[in-house]
Amino acid sequence: MIRFLAIVVVLVVLGVGTYAYLNRTDSSDGTAPVMAGAPVSADVVARGEYLTKAADCTACHTVPGSNEPFAGGVVFKLPFGTIYSSNITADDATGIGSWSDDDFVRAVREGVRKDGQHLYPAFPYTSYTQLSRSDVLAIKAYLFSLPKIAQADRPNDLSFPYSQRWLMGFWNAAFFKSQRFAPDPAQSAQWNSGKYLAIALGHCGECHTPRNAGFGLEHSNALAGEELQGWRAYNITSDKQHGIGAWSDDDIASYLHTGHADGRGSAAGPMAEVVENSLRFLDDADTKALVAYLRAVPAREGSMPITIDASAAPAMASNAAAPGNGEAGSTGQHLFEGACASCHQWDGKGRQTPYASLLGSRGVNDVHGANVTQIILHGEDLRAQGPNIFMPGFGKTYSDTEVAALANYVIGHFGGKQGDVTPYEVGRLRKGM
Repeated sequence: MIRFLAIVVVLVVLGVGTYAYLNRTDSSDGTAPVMAGAPVSADVVARGEYLTKAADCTACHTVPGSNEPFAGGVVFKLPFGTIYSSNITADDATGIGSWSDDDFVRAVREGVRKDGQHLYPAFPYTSYTQLSRSDVLAIKAYLFSLPKIAQADRPNDLSFPYSQRWLMGFWNAAFFKSQRFAPDPAQSAQWNSGKYLAIALGHCGECHTPRNAGFGLEHSNALAGEELQGWRAYNITSDKQHGIGAWSDDDIASYLHTGHADGRGSAAGPMAEVVENSLRFLDDADTKALVAYLRAVPAREGSMPITIDASAAPAMASNAAAPGNGEAGSTGQHLFEGACASCHQWDGKGRQTPYASLLGSRGVNDVHGANVTQIILHGEDLRAQGPNIFMPGFGKTYSDTEVAALANYVIGHFGGKQGDVTPYEVGRLRKGM
C-alpha cells in the first residue's frame, strides 16, 4: 500500500511539473522588425492604429454595421458551440479600461485575462505571442484613445467540457508555446518583416493552416489551407499548382490591397473582411515584405488540393451572351441564366467589373464548393481600394436543392469539374456551421 501511494505521489509530482514546464511563459519583451507603416519614431497612438489594422482586430471585435468599434459581440460558430468576442474598448465596467499594461500584454500574448481566466484560441494569442511588448502596448494606446462603449460581453454557448475555461491550461500545454518573434539572420530584413506581418500580426496561419483533432495548428503543414466556419481558406504556400507559387508579385500584392487579382479570383467572406479591415491599409513597402515572405513559404499540397483549370471547356465554348451549344438545359443552368449570367456572363469574364470574372478562381475549381455555396447563399460586399463590389445573396430565394444545383453548375461550367455539393451541405452552410 505504501509503495502504491508513493508511486501515485511521484506520478502527481511529475504531472504537475510537466504541466508547469509546458505552460512556462517567455518573460522577454521581444523585438519587432522594422515596418514602414509603423516606424518606432512615430507617435505611439499612430503606431497603434496601424498595428491594430495590421492585426485585423476590427474583424473579430466589431459587429459589421453596428457603428460600435471594438465593442465585441461578433459570433464565431465552432464545432463545439458558439463564442462571442469581447468588448476591448476602454470602458471600465464592460471593457478593458481597468486593465494595466501587464494585464493587456498577458492577455494578448499568453491568452490569460485580467481575472486569470484563460481565453479560447478563437482569439489568436497563439500567433500574437510573437509580438513585441512595444507593439502590444501601442495597440493598447490606440484602443484607449477611442470612445468608450458600455456593452456587456455576451456569454459563450459552449457544450461541456469545452465550457470549462480551466481546461485551456491543458490545451495550452499541448498546443501553445509562449515565445517572442526571432528574426532569421540568414534572411533579408524584408523577409523578416514579412514573416512578422504574416505569422505574428496578421496571424495568417490561424485560418490558412490545417488544425489537428485537438484544434491545434499543424505547423508542419503551415499555410496549406483549411476550412473554418464553413469557408475555405486556401493554400497560400509557394506550391505552383495548389498554392500561389504561380502568381506574380503583382498578383499577390493586388489581391492583398484590392481583394482581386486578374485571372486568379476575388476575395470573399472572411478574406474579404481581412482586405477591407486590414490589408488594404498596409504601406506598400510592408505589402512587398509580406509578398516576399509568402514567396518563400515551403510548397505544400495540403489535404484538400485544388487544381486550377483557367480555360474550362464549357466556358471556352460559350460567349458573353449565351452558353455553348452542347450544354443541356439543367436546373443549375436555368438558375444561372436567371440570376447570374447578366453580371458574370456565360464566358465567365464578368461584365461590369473584373471582380465578377470567374475564370481561374479557386472557388469555381473546388469540387466541394464551400465558398461558391457561401457566396450564393449570402452574397458579397467587398469594400477595398476602388469601388465597392456588391453581389446579392440568394439564400432566401432558392432552396437547398436549387443552391446545390447552381453551385455544381458553376463548378462544372467555369472549373471544368464535377461538383459534389449536396442539399445537406447547403443546409449546413445556411445555418452558419
